[in-house]
Amino acid sequence: MNWGALDLNTVWFILIGVLFTGYAMLDGFDLGVGALHLFTKNDQERRIMLNAIGPVWDGNEVWLVTGGGALFAAFPNVYATVFSGFYLAFVLLLVMLIFRAVAIEFRSKQPMRWWRQMWDIGFSVGSLGSSLLIGVAVGNIAWGIPLDARGEFAGTFLSLLGPYPLLLGVTTVALFMMHGAIYALMKTEGELHDRLRGWINNCIIFFIICYATTTMATLLYVPHMAARMRAEPWLFSIALINMLAIANIPREIHLGRDARAFISSCVAMVALMGLFGLEMYPNLVLSNPVPAHSLNLHNAASSTKTLGIMLTIALIGVPIVLAYTVSIYWIFRGKVRLDRMSY
Repeated sequence: MNWGALDLNTVWFILIGVLFTGYAMLDGFDLGVGALHLFTKNDQERRIMLNAIGPVWDGNEVWLVTGGGALFAAFPNVYATVFSGFYLAFVLLLVMLIFRAVAIEFRSKQPMRWWRQMWDIGFSVGSLGSSLLIGVAVGNIAWGIPLDARGEFAGTFLSLLGPYPLLLGVTTVALFMMHGAIYALMKTEGELHDRLRGWINNCIIFFIICYATTTMATLLYVPHMAARMRAEPWLFSIALINMLAIANIPREIHLGRDARAFISSCVAMVALMGLFGLEMYPNLVLSNPVPAHSLNLHNAASSTKTLGIMLTIALIGVPIVLAYTVSIYWIFRGKVRLDRMSY
């Protein structure tokens, strides 16, 4: 197939953005459920929370693996710079993701209270730590990292823990907790379901405070992340969609329309990722303090032939992944009810 008429670099920028957005929406809610896990009252409620995400959590992480693989193939220089520069942070992220996965599987293997409490703590810590590290990584990409003339990371691990990246990390935790609480509300019933409504209100307040603080900090200290919107005022419509989606969440919760609240949360996440991508374009990794060293669509991409072959494969593979995802959620729709096969 001839892709010569297309700007393949831009196509892959968008496609990788779609993959990471899918990961944020899908794995975001089960990371949020994990962050809320210890607020439950007893063992049965914790088992319900685990089984709410049990059939889907591992499939959700496929989007992260696919996004990382696409980044490696389409923009190898970016992959090399980010994964070497953020090496310790990515190792910590992998440890967190692995530990929470092990906790899900091992928790109910023994009936002892200490055993289950140990894995409960591991599950929550892994979920909170993963969410925080993902947000810190996004914050560093937005703020910019020190790159030398060859596009290699020239900083240290501690230099990645600046105030703005940490603020993005906390905001990501708040977003995932809100998203996870809404998903858990859809999957539960009875006393836990009623109590989750109170949790959602607290999560929404927590997220809105973090979101407002992050927005102000971005406008004041990271002005390049709003430059495109200032140049193209129509892009404010995306920010407006984001704000309306967030505002609609408590309304739908109040009306008892949990699924619509979850859709609103997903729309808000898509709008946030869309704004992030638009403001970053055409850069993939911004160099700070020397913008000339930044990695962008052109100096970090694979050959046109490679991108074309990959796009053909992606057009075959992505629909399969989407079909699998939709089928799993359809099969395991409805409220969670525990049985002998449950976690």
